[in-house]
Amino acid sequence: MKKRLQFICCLMVSSMLILSGCGGQRMMMGTGGTSGTYYAFGGVLAQYMDNYTDYDVTAVSTAASKANIQSIGDGDYQIGFTQSDVMNYAWEGSRSFETDGPSRDFRVLGALYAETVQLITMKEDIRTVEDLKGKSVSIGAPGSGVYFNAMDVLEGACLSVEDIKPQYQSFDDSKEALKDGQIDAAFIVAGAPTSAITELATTNGVYLVPIEGDLRESIMGLCPYYAPMEIPAGTYPGQDEPINTITIKATLVVDADLSEDTVYDLTAAIFDHAEDISKENAKGEELSVENATSGITVPFHDGAARYYKEHGVDVIVQD
Repeated sequence: MKKRLQFICCLMVSSMLILSGCGGQRMMMGTGGTSGTYYAFGGVLAQYMDNYTDYDVTAVSTAASKANIQSIGDGDYQIGFTQSDVMNYAWEGSRSFETDGPSRDFRVLGALYAETVQLITMKEDIRTVEDLKGKSVSIGAPGSGVYFNAMDVLEGACLSVEDIKPQYQSFDDSKEALKDGQIDAAFIVAGAPTSAITELATTNGVYLVPIEGDLRESIMGLCPYYAPMEIPAGTYPGQDEPINTITIKATLVVDADLSEDTVYDLTAAIFDHAEDISKENAKGEELSVENATSGITVPFHDGAARYYKEHGVDVIVQD
């Protein structure tokens, strides 16, 4: 009887180790839609976190920035991608978080790469933002990061949502609606190249509308979290000229309740292997301690802060 009990206990322990990722803590990483950069890059980062920590990290497709922050607050995810501007909305309780109030259950692990505001069209009569007046335009889900980016661009051009025919669509839906002629243009905010745009440019041809000159200066004056950005020629099939636009930062945030050692290990898994990550996803080329820590006003997790301090950079933390 004693041997039988020992055998059953061994089976139970073995099963628990398998289910928990060989003894590691299981974590969920919220990314974005399957056609966006968050999802593709998140899968790579999760792989490196699996390989170089004791944690079993799974990247899942989500509704992106706001949803990821809320899911961390709800305890469903421990890690999530978010736009740097949406992260600030959450911390301040403004814009998309105005109704629900501030959300501060997260801390920053680090900024990852530039997220480019890309305005795309297949219509020959749309060559400037001002040309969107009266047109059917996809501006992202209501309250999403893309939605507020679109509002900022429209405001800079002295337009409002009432001046267009707004459509509230995901990247995938925008791509299909453009192909089918159901919409005239779409805002897509993601690291360039973005797979949804690449696919559209390859199969149908697409034009990127520039955000430049006085318009860009106006937007950055109203919203200082934007920075100028150039999409190099050749980023997309058929794109022969560089396109000027604006950018924010894709940022990785974590549950504030995770231990310092846990977040230190997760941070090291990314930034100690930036060169290898860049071979699997082009966004990895933008990974650096300097980029991860610059321009961020929301507090970092203590574990991430320890990693960056060891690499010569002090960041803000919550007292």
